[in-house]
Amino acid sequence: MGLFTRTKETAPCEVTISHRFEELSAHVKFLNGAVVNPGDSVQVHGSEVMAAYGEVVCEKREATITRASWLEAQWTRWTGDFEFMELCEFSFSDEVLS
Repeated sequence: MGLFTRTKETAPCEVTISHRFEELSAHVKFLNGAVVNPGDSVQVHGSEVMAAYGEVVCEKREATITRASWLEAQWTRWTGDFEFMELCEFSFSDEVLS
């Protein structure tokens, strides 16, 4: 990992989209054991994955992982707590709106 340089790698992955009452989620699992670190970004290639209500769709794809430079990774670690606090401003509830 260079001080200012980014590197790219490709990895096979599995994309799982759940659009059910119990769960609304999207997950990417790297099939080669690749790990995403702070500051890294991932782009999954291919067409949009859509799941109709009540479905779970699982597709194999290829992804490009752009590794953060050393400086970007450190910055992400140092400022991550501040960004987390932004998430704390939102809440979810089980109440039905009328």
